[in-house]
Amino acid sequence: MKVLVIGASRGIGLEFARQYLAEGAQVIATARDDEGLQRLKGLGAKALRVDVAQPTSISGLAWLLDGEEIDIALYVAGVFPHGDALAPPTREAFDHAMHTNVLGAMQAIPQVAPLVEAVRGGGGRFAFISSAMAKMDGVDSSRGWVYRASKAALNMVVASAQHDYPKAIMVALSPGWVQTDMGGSGAPLTTVQSVTAMRAALAGLTPEHKGAFLNYDGVPFKSW
Repeated sequence: MKVLVIGASRGIGLEFARQYLAEGAQVIATARDDEGLQRLKGLGAKALRVDVAQPTSISGLAWLLDGEEIDIALYVAGVFPHGDALAPPTREAFDHAMHTNVLGAMQAIPQVAPLVEAVRGGGGRFAFISSAMAKMDGVDSSRGWVYRASKAALNMVVASAQHDYPKAIMVALSPGWVQTDMGGSGAPLTTVQSVTAMRAALAGLTPEHKGAFLNYDGVPFKSW
């Protein structure tokens, strides 16, 4: 099995790489700096330098992959700008979130989805790490409103792009509230728990899940 993890230098992405390598998969993983690349090489992954927030960097991903067939592709890269609706976001914070969380995914899809579709026998999966904070129902505050907006946009990107790649199963996947730099130490899930559950959810995907927004346990959210 061949796995691609986009944004794997730490946290959830690094744990995906670690777990898939542990079960014998070939893992290609991206990072944007030397420290992240060395960390991935130390695990045994094929490490590629890609900065998803820089269009000129991610635009060369297909060239770096060189026609690989990808059984499971994961877009994990993401940023969380703080702030709420009591003050407007800065243009810099908004642009950085949208470039990383949305535009990077939109640039990756035309390069990676054909490689997922090319898997022999079909059934390749392309998952994008979203967030329960992107749900439209049950919104309890404006905390992280730029992040919420970017992840809601990502969900639409996945749902719409699915139609152009019918041989792949594409989903947006919430990891839950996880103990990462973004989630904080008080989160109820460890990265190991979250990634283990998401890997099981990915393994259980069927064509009925195409374009769906799922929780880390594989259960679809009732509403966006």
